[in-house]
Amino acid sequence: MIERAELLSGWTLSCNDTGRLGLPEFIPAAVPGCVHLDLLANRLIPDPYLDVNEISSDWIGKTEWTYRCSFEAAPDERKVHELVFDGLDTIATIRLNGEEVARTFNQHRTYRFDVSALLKAGVNELSVTFHSAYAHGAEMEKRYGYRPNNYPGPGNLMRKMACNFGWDWGPTLVTAGIWKPVRLESWDRARLLETRVSATLAGGDGLVKVHAKLTQHGASGACRIDAEIAGVFHAVEIAEGAGEVSFDIRVPSPQLWWPHHLGAQPLYPLKIELRDSVNDDLRDSYSKEIGFRSVRLDTAPDAHGSAFTFIVNEVPLFICGANWIPDDCFPSRVTSHGYVSRIAEAKAANINMLRVWGGGIFERDGFYEACDRAGMLVWQDFLFACAAYPEEEPLRSEVEAEVRDNVVRLMSHASLIVWNGNNENIWGFDEWGWRPIIKEGVTWGLGYYLDLLPKLCAELDPDRPYYPGSPYSGTMDIAPNADEHGCKHIWDVWNDVGYEVYRNYIPRFCSEFGWQAPPSWATLEENVHDNPLTPQSHGVFHHQKATHGNERLIRGLAGHLPIPKTMADWHFATQLNQARAIRFAVEHMRSHRSICKGAVVWQFNDCWPVTSWSALDSAGRRKPLWYALQQAFDPRLLTIQPRGDKLAAIAVNERTLFWRSKISGRRVKLDGTVLAEFEFWRLLCDRFESKEFILPDDIATPAAADDEVVVVEMLDKRAFHYFVEDVHLKLPRPQFEVAVTRVVDGCEVEVTARSFLKDICLMADRLDPTAVAGSMLVTLLPGESHVFTLNTKRPISSDDIVPGVVLRSANDLLW
Repeated sequence: MIERAELLSGWTLSCNDTGRLGLPEFIPAAVPGCVHLDLLANRLIPDPYLDVNEISSDWIGKTEWTYRCSFEAAPDERKVHELVFDGLDTIATIRLNGEEVARTFNQHRTYRFDVSALLKAGVNELSVTFHSAYAHGAEMEKRYGYRPNNYPGPGNLMRKMACNFGWDWGPTLVTAGIWKPVRLESWDRARLLETRVSATLAGGDGLVKVHAKLTQHGASGACRIDAEIAGVFHAVEIAEGAGEVSFDIRVPSPQLWWPHHLGAQPLYPLKIELRDSVNDDLRDSYSKEIGFRSVRLDTAPDAHGSAFTFIVNEVPLFICGANWIPDDCFPSRVTSHGYVSRIAEAKAANINMLRVWGGGIFERDGFYEACDRAGMLVWQDFLFACAAYPEEEPLRSEVEAEVRDNVVRLMSHASLIVWNGNNENIWGFDEWGWRPIIKEGVTWGLGYYLDLLPKLCAELDPDRPYYPGSPYSGTMDIAPNADEHGCKHIWDVWNDVGYEVYRNYIPRFCSEFGWQAPPSWATLEENVHDNPLTPQSHGVFHHQKATHGNERLIRGLAGHLPIPKTMADWHFATQLNQARAIRFAVEHMRSHRSICKGAVVWQFNDCWPVTSWSALDSAGRRKPLWYALQQAFDPRLLTIQPRGDKLAAIAVNERTLFWRSKISGRRVKLDGTVLAEFEFWRLLCDRFESKEFILPDDIATPAAADDEVVVVEMLDKRAFHYFVEDVHLKLPRPQFEVAVTRVVDGCEVEVTARSFLKDICLMADRLDPTAVAGSMLVTLLPGESHVFTLNTKRPISSDDIVPGVVLRSANDLLW
């Protein structure tokens, strides 16, 4: 059996820049970790997340660093001894007992080095020197020549997390370090070199495909692979010297794995053991939890262009998704519990797919395991984003190696449903002015997306779809961001116009669209200490990385909400506008379900405290957008949409059962006076369907557009339609009553409206930074009540629910 000795303690860090004064010669270091975290833990730098401290950390990424540790060993010449690094960030030289073991150039690979000849009995000295990524980038630019990059830094010239060098939501914190575990492995005779496992369906049965590669040492003798899953056992004899073996295991009638909104997520333990054929000794083992499901991507031509529909277990899905970025600028700091918590928040927001975006990392195993258990689908980008990439050596071989590593590592996961070639690079070449820069014959990445990556996926993981890019229309003969084909990104709305323009598009699948807002108030106060806080104060402005971001926040209010006059109103108005913009877009796309099969919002999470497109800020606090997603992504949605010169109530049903109910509605004045009403005895919306109901003219036609609203109800669902935007709507001064009742785990806050109240928000973090509100963005007619649940340990009274601070509504912004 393989002996594994983890090398995770006793490490020190040294700065190799002799001009850097004031640092200790040896700094206690953590592995896994990175230089920034070690300096921070030893109080040698200020927290780069606070205020404008980021800029005082620039020198760290431009400096050479060495990690060192000592460990005891008792080498056995009959065995192979290997150093295994699960992740090195990024340009590293490894030495053992003063001898160079290897040089590495890729953050996204696992490295294994035979050190049998260097290991000695007793104390061994291991060092890893990390060279400046900037210096390496300069060398690579001399080698490859310039390639366009939408963001600063040389991220496209090396295999390192691109957003390390700064993005329009992230800081420039260029990391170095041993960011995943390291260990010494000792083995004899044979071990599993690579184990590829995929699971799919074969009719009513589950089919597990196993391909194992072996490496052997000395006279290994014959061996055997034993595999077991769901009570089915399979054994394969392997002759001495044989290098690989493939076999299938058929599991009769397994329970199917489903996305969380459709069914359960049964997982079956798979155990694979490599054993000696003669004495049955265990040499190596592999284990995974397997979910059985089928997946394909339908891109067939149709009357609207060509489809882009994910089909799981033969069910065509509408994807209610969000883009996932690295959850921390220092990924080693993200824990398995952190993954579980974030994915639970996504599931609670009715998100059924997370797209792991290509400017970040292949996440660690815990992310995909949590998605498997939660029924959260995963779209995985290969790591190319917003830039042109050289295809020459040595970069090409690094790309191939990292793809092989990560496809093999991740392909067993039921949650993973697609490999995507790149983020915005084909679009960039086509529309961002790259063509004049990239002369004929100069590579820019297309060969990866259309040749290398699909070949590797077909070789390693043929049961899972691959798609060349996002956005991409399925062929280079069609503009990459076309509505009618493939997947689309909608960014002109945020960048240039108002969110009402979302209705101009009916994409086949929208894999990016978004709107900005600041983080929660508590997160802002914890990380920015400007006095006073204003949108333009140094710290607040520094935590806005988008070009003209604050100006776009204000421009985006135009025609919808008034320009805020105070910091508190700026914070609330921009958060509210973000929530409304995305709800508007999602409801529009879902109402065209027969054409559009996915809305993947940018973005779900944050990597640091920042004004961004996220629904959940870096502290894990829910912005109003989170609640808007929960409502707009509800598997049963009722929405009111224009259809020609009419208004239609549209029911959208992603549940497994049909939705049949009376549908009723009324046009009312804001004071509650009913002006017209209707009732239709029964509207039937089948599963995986949208159904339109044209509203009667007396409902859809206002007498006084600025003082009326349409309310439509279907069972427990309710939809509102306003004839004018808030800036022209006669929203009354907010009047309400509040009653607070203590319950287990918190309290209930009952709000009773005495005037029309639009989009009521209980800002939980204003009461308690750890509090979580159960609902938000609630609209009440006069006389109606709503109970907000509040999870908090702090005693709350009605006096704490301060109007205009804790309890906010759109009405506040008009008065």
